[in-house]
Amino acid sequence: MPNDRNVARTLLDRQGRTYAEEAGISLADRPGPLYQLLVLTTLLSTRIRAGVALAAARELFSAGYRTPQAMEAASWQDRVDALGRGHYRRYDERTATMLGTGARLCLDRWHGDLRRMHREADGDRTALRRLLVEFPGIGPTGADIFLREAQTVWPDLRPYADRRTLSGARRLGLPASPGGLAGLVGEADFGRLASALVRVALGEEPADEVTAAAR
Repeated sequence: MPNDRNVARTLLDRQGRTYAEEAGISLADRPGPLYQLLVLTTLLSTRIRAGVALAAARELFSAGYRTPQAMEAASWQDRVDALGRGHYRRYDERTATMLGTGARLCLDRWHGDLRRMHREADGDRTALRRLLVEFPGIGPTGADIFLREAQTVWPDLRPYADRRTLSGARRLGLPASPGGLAGLVGEADFGRLASALVRVALGEEPADEVTAAAR
Protein backbone atom coordinates (compact mmCIF):
# COMPACT_ATOMS: atom_id res chain seq x y z
CA MET A 1 0.00 0.00 0.00
CA PRO A 2 1.31 3.48 -0.82
CA ASN A 3 1.94 5.79 2.10
CA ASP A 4 -0.35 8.74 2.72
CA ARG A 5 2.13 11.36 1.54
CA ASN A 6 2.57 9.58 -1.78
CA VAL A 7 -1.19 9.37 -2.26
CA ALA A 8 -1.62 13.07 -1.51
CA ARG A 9 1.23 14.05 -3.84
CA THR A 10 -0.09 11.82 -6.63
CA LEU A 11 -3.55 13.33 -6.26
CA LEU A 12 -2.10 16.83 -6.50
CA ASP A 13 -0.17 15.83 -9.62
CA ARG A 14 -3.39 14.56 -11.21
CA GLN A 15 -5.87 17.14 -9.94
CA GLY A 16 -3.79 20.08 -8.79
CA ARG A 17 -6.11 22.94 -9.75
CA THR A 18 -8.63 24.52 -7.44
CA TYR A 19 -12.14 25.10 -8.74
CA ALA A 20 -11.39 28.83 -8.83
CA GLU A 21 -8.42 28.22 -11.11
CA GLU A 22 -10.51 26.01 -13.37
CA ALA A 23 -13.08 28.80 -13.65
CA GLY A 24 -10.37 31.18 -14.84
CA ILE A 25 -10.09 33.10 -11.56
CA SER A 26 -6.60 34.27 -10.62
CA LEU A 27 -7.47 34.19 -6.95
CA ALA A 28 -5.82 36.85 -4.83
CA ASP A 29 -6.70 38.89 -1.76
CA ARG A 30 -8.20 41.63 -3.91
CA PRO A 31 -11.81 42.75 -4.45
CA GLY A 32 -12.22 41.51 -8.02
CA PRO A 33 -11.00 37.91 -7.63
CA LEU A 34 -12.80 37.48 -4.30
CA TYR A 35 -16.06 38.63 -5.87
CA GLN A 36 -15.50 36.22 -8.76
CA LEU A 37 -15.11 33.43 -6.21
CA LEU A 38 -18.45 34.48 -4.71
CA VAL A 39 -20.06 34.20 -8.15
CA LEU A 40 -18.54 30.76 -8.68
CA THR A 41 -19.75 29.71 -5.22
CA THR A 42 -23.30 30.80 -6.10
CA LEU A 43 -23.19 28.71 -9.27
CA LEU A 44 -21.73 25.65 -7.53
CA SER A 45 -24.35 25.83 -4.79
CA THR A 46 -27.20 24.66 -7.01
CA ARG A 47 -27.89 21.01 -7.79
CA ILE A 48 -25.99 21.02 -11.03
CA ARG A 49 -22.79 19.33 -12.18
CA ALA A 50 -19.62 21.14 -11.21
CA GLY A 51 -18.46 21.18 -14.82
CA VAL A 52 -21.57 23.08 -15.88
CA ALA A 53 -21.15 25.59 -13.04
CA LEU A 54 -17.54 26.15 -14.05
CA ALA A 55 -18.49 26.67 -17.70
CA ALA A 56 -21.20 29.15 -16.69
CA ALA A 57 -18.74 31.07 -14.52
CA ARG A 58 -16.31 31.32 -17.42
CA GLU A 59 -19.10 32.66 -19.65
CA LEU A 60 -20.10 35.29 -17.08
CA PHE A 61 -16.50 36.43 -16.68
CA SER A 62 -15.93 36.41 -20.45
CA ALA A 63 -18.93 38.72 -20.77
CA GLY A 64 -17.18 41.14 -18.43
CA TYR A 65 -19.14 40.48 -15.23
CA ARG A 66 -16.08 40.25 -13.00
CA THR A 67 -17.06 42.89 -10.43
CA PRO A 68 -20.27 43.49 -8.49
CA GLN A 69 -20.65 46.79 -10.34
CA ALA A 70 -20.53 45.06 -13.72
CA MET A 71 -22.80 42.22 -12.59
CA GLU A 72 -25.45 44.59 -11.31
CA ALA A 73 -25.20 46.84 -14.38
CA ALA A 74 -25.84 43.88 -16.71
CA SER A 75 -29.47 43.30 -17.54
CA TRP A 76 -31.22 40.25 -16.15
CA GLN A 77 -31.48 38.90 -19.70
CA ASP A 78 -27.75 39.41 -20.27
CA ARG A 79 -27.03 37.31 -17.20
CA VAL A 80 -29.51 34.63 -18.32
CA ASP A 81 -27.90 34.54 -21.76
CA ALA A 82 -24.39 34.14 -20.32
CA LEU A 83 -25.56 31.31 -18.07
CA GLY A 84 -27.26 29.69 -21.03
CA ARG A 85 -24.05 29.74 -23.05
CA GLY A 86 -22.51 27.73 -20.21
CA HIS A 87 -25.48 25.29 -20.44
CA TYR A 88 -26.62 26.34 -16.97
CA ARG A 89 -30.23 25.81 -18.03
CA ARG A 90 -32.56 24.61 -15.29
CA TYR A 91 -31.63 27.33 -12.83
CA ASP A 92 -30.62 30.13 -15.19
CA GLU A 93 -33.47 32.57 -14.53
CA ARG A 94 -33.44 32.21 -10.75
CA THR A 95 -29.66 32.34 -10.64
CA ALA A 96 -29.56 35.46 -12.84
CA THR A 97 -31.80 37.16 -10.27
CA MET A 98 -29.67 35.96 -7.35
CA LEU A 99 -26.48 37.21 -8.99
CA GLY A 100 -27.98 40.67 -9.40
CA THR A 101 -29.26 40.75 -5.83
CA GLY A 102 -25.98 39.40 -4.48
CA ALA A 103 -24.00 42.03 -6.37
CA ARG A 104 -26.13 44.77 -4.79
CA LEU A 105 -25.63 43.25 -1.33
CA CYS A 106 -21.87 43.09 -1.92
CA LEU A 107 -21.86 46.78 -2.85
CA ASP A 108 -24.17 47.94 -0.07
CA ARG A 109 -22.76 45.87 2.77
CA TRP A 110 -19.09 45.53 1.81
CA HIS A 111 -18.55 48.39 -0.67
CA GLY A 112 -17.69 45.76 -3.27
CA ASP A 113 -14.74 44.46 -1.26
CA LEU A 114 -15.07 41.09 0.50
CA ARG A 115 -11.85 41.74 2.36
CA ARG A 116 -14.04 43.90 4.60
CA MET A 117 -16.13 40.82 5.38
CA HIS A 118 -12.96 38.91 6.20
CA ARG A 119 -11.76 41.67 8.52
CA GLU A 120 -15.12 41.92 10.26
CA ALA A 121 -15.06 38.18 11.03
CA ASP A 122 -11.54 38.62 12.50
CA GLY A 123 -10.48 35.02 11.93
CA ASP A 124 -13.73 33.52 13.22
CA ARG A 125 -14.87 30.89 10.71
CA THR A 126 -18.34 30.72 12.22
CA ALA A 127 -18.75 34.46 11.76
CA LEU A 128 -17.55 34.21 8.16
CA ARG A 129 -20.02 31.43 7.42
CA ARG A 130 -22.82 33.48 8.92
CA LEU A 131 -21.94 36.46 6.72
CA LEU A 132 -21.62 34.34 3.58
CA VAL A 133 -25.04 32.73 3.91
CA GLU A 134 -26.60 36.19 3.79
CA PHE A 135 -25.90 36.17 0.06
CA PRO A 136 -28.81 34.77 -1.99
CA GLY A 137 -28.25 31.22 -3.14
CA ILE A 138 -25.44 30.51 -0.69
CA GLY A 139 -26.26 28.15 2.15
CA PRO A 140 -24.00 26.18 4.49
CA THR A 141 -22.61 24.08 1.63
CA GLY A 142 -21.90 27.21 -0.39
CA ALA A 143 -20.15 28.81 2.56
CA ASP A 144 -17.96 25.70 2.77
CA ILE A 145 -17.10 26.00 -0.93
CA PHE A 146 -16.12 29.65 -0.59
CA LEU A 147 -13.99 29.12 2.51
CA ARG A 148 -12.36 25.97 1.12
CA GLU A 149 -11.23 27.94 -1.96
CA ALA A 150 -10.46 31.20 -0.13
CA GLN A 151 -7.98 29.51 2.20
CA THR A 152 -5.40 29.74 -0.60
CA VAL A 153 -5.33 33.53 -0.10
CA TRP A 154 -6.65 33.79 3.49
CA PRO A 155 -4.06 31.76 5.45
CA ASP A 156 -5.92 32.22 8.74
CA LEU A 157 -8.54 29.77 7.42
CA ARG A 158 -6.08 26.91 6.96
CA PRO A 159 -6.49 24.03 7.20
CA TYR A 160 -10.12 24.20 6.05
CA ALA A 161 -11.61 20.85 5.09
CA ASP A 162 -15.36 20.60 4.62
CA ARG A 163 -17.56 17.50 4.58
CA ARG A 164 -16.85 16.70 0.92
CA THR A 165 -13.10 17.11 1.37
CA LEU A 166 -13.13 14.65 4.26
CA SER A 167 -15.34 12.24 2.29
CA GLY A 168 -12.73 12.21 -0.48
CA ALA A 169 -9.99 11.61 2.09
CA ARG A 170 -11.84 8.59 3.47
CA ARG A 171 -12.21 7.12 -0.03
CA LEU A 172 -8.44 7.29 -0.41
CA GLY A 173 -7.73 5.97 3.07
CA LEU A 174 -6.21 9.29 4.10
CA PRO A 175 -6.69 10.94 7.52
CA ALA A 176 -10.25 12.25 7.70
CA SER A 177 -9.40 15.36 9.72
CA PRO A 178 -8.09 18.79 8.70
CA GLY A 179 -5.03 18.42 10.91
CA GLY A 180 -4.21 14.96 9.64
CA LEU A 181 -4.46 16.07 6.01
CA ALA A 182 -2.41 19.20 6.67
CA GLY A 183 0.53 17.02 7.65
CA LEU A 184 0.67 15.46 4.19
CA VAL A 185 1.40 18.58 2.10
CA GLY A 186 2.96 21.99 2.46
CA GLU A 187 0.75 24.71 3.91
CA ALA A 188 0.48 26.53 0.59
CA ASP A 189 -0.79 23.34 -1.12
CA PHE A 190 -3.58 22.57 1.31
CA GLY A 191 -6.29 24.44 -0.63
CA ARG A 192 -5.35 22.55 -3.78
CA LEU A 193 -5.44 19.25 -1.90
CA ALA A 194 -8.88 20.08 -0.49
CA SER A 195 -10.28 20.76 -3.97
CA ALA A 196 -8.69 17.59 -5.34
CA LEU A 197 -10.27 15.54 -2.56
CA VAL A 198 -13.67 17.00 -3.41
CA ARG A 199 -13.19 15.70 -6.96
CA VAL A 200 -12.57 12.25 -5.49
CA ALA A 201 -15.71 12.55 -3.35
CA LEU A 202 -17.77 13.54 -6.40
CA GLY A 203 -16.38 10.68 -8.48
CA GLU A 204 -14.59 13.00 -10.90
CA GLU A 205 -11.27 11.39 -9.96
CA PRO A 206 -11.45 7.62 -9.26
CA ALA A 207 -9.90 6.78 -5.91
CA ASP A 208 -8.56 3.42 -7.09
CA GLU A 209 -6.67 5.06 -9.96
CA VAL A 210 -5.02 7.52 -7.56
CA THR A 211 -3.90 4.82 -5.15
CA ALA A 212 -2.67 2.63 -8.01
CA ALA A 213 -0.62 5.50 -9.44
CA ALA A 214 0.84 6.23 -6.00
CA ARG A 215 2.31 2.75 -5.64
